Amino acid sequence: MPVNLSAPDPASLLPVPGVALGIASAGIKKPGRKDVLVMTLAPDSEVVGVFTQNRFCAAPVTVCKEHLHGEAGIRALVVNTGNANAGTGQEGLARARRTCASLAGHLSLKAEQILPFSTGVILEPLPVEKIEAALPAAVADLKPANWAMAAEAIMTTDIVAKAASRKVALNGVEFAVTGIAKGSGMIHPNMATMLSFLATDAPVSCEALEAMLRHAVNKSFNCITVDGDTSTNDSCILIATGATAAPVIMDDGDPRFTSLQSAVTEVMVQLAQAIVRDGEGATKFMEVRVEGGKDEAECKQVAYAIARSPLVKTAFFASDPNLGRILAAVGYAGIADLDVDRIRLWLGNVLVAEKGGRAASYQEAEGARVMAAPEIAVRVDLARGDTVATVWTCDFSYDYVKINAEYRT
Repeated sequence: MPVNLSAPDPASLLPVPGVALGIASAGIKKPGRKDVLVMTLAPDSEVVGVFTQNRFCAAPVTVCKEHLHGEAGIRALVVNTGNANAGTGQEGLARARRTCASLAGHLSLKAEQILPFSTGVILEPLPVEKIEAALPAAVADLKPANWAMAAEAIMTTDIVAKAASRKVALNGVEFAVTGIAKGSGMIHPNMATMLSFLATDAPVSCEALEAMLRHAVNKSFNCITVDGDTSTNDSCILIATGATAAPVIMDDGDPRFTSLQSAVTEVMVQLAQAIVRDGEGATKFMEVRVEGGKDEAECKQVAYAIARSPLVKTAFFASDPNLGRILAAVGYAGIADLDVDRIRLWLGNVLVAEKGGRAASYQEAEGARVMAAPEIAVRVDLARGDTVATVWTCDFSYDYVKINAEYRT
């Protein structure tokens, strides 16, 4: 079961003026399952995105990038689950474009104004006919308050839907920031790590929105790992509809920029942590904080060595304080001139290691006590500088193997 995570209360999710969401069932993988989402956006909305860096990126990722760089302006998104449309070659691109054209016909738009997204099984043809058949129902269902249902519609192996909202006041005018995400397995950063869609009604220039997105992603979705595998379909989209009247935020010199960026980042951090808490088969949620590094990249390098280690993750599942595995991960992280005699390691508030070995004060019973909790903090001091980085991960359980062994069945 997810670690201290429950489905969002639909009443807590703020509608975003200029956004409507519609859900339908296409029966892509399972009959009757909500598996198609349509989002429509107000005219002149600004839309920016970041995508997987996996070289086998899915067909919809390629089409999204093309359409975002076009001149038509994005007016709608279409998402399907159950099929990733990845590893499908030119035919996959054709089917992604056909999905866009079909939705454009229902909305009196151009195909280039639609962004397509897919998630599910890789290397199988997209059943575009099923998606096309479901689009009229999704369009008929379009409502501003459909965020909770939209979060359910984009789930794959997720157990719990993921959504969050913040309200932010900018010069006395209130704006909403609401987002949804899906992700449970095949989670590791490289500009996104899942599907996520966030929107605000604040008026923001494309350049300012891009800066907000990259900052927020680097503090959230690029700080999580479940299993070390970066998906072919990872996409994160940030939308500013500008549907609530106010002067446009042009750049980070605008005093309103920081407040809005903070709200966007808070929503993304909540969604990112929810993905880890709902990691496939997860029973523990772990925060790995590495401090005292020369720069952020170095701190993250060490944090990820710990967070993605199968030996570390299985020890946490068993609540076994086999903490030499953490030291081993720090040692192989790739910091060539690391002075291991200066490193200190804490589990929760318990000092475990210092001066190149076990701390004199450490008692294994204390380590076992900390590891028995569902949420665990690991802290490493590299004693090389002043930089800090934090990564969130989960354990590996028996269920992780079972879920992924049987994923296609």
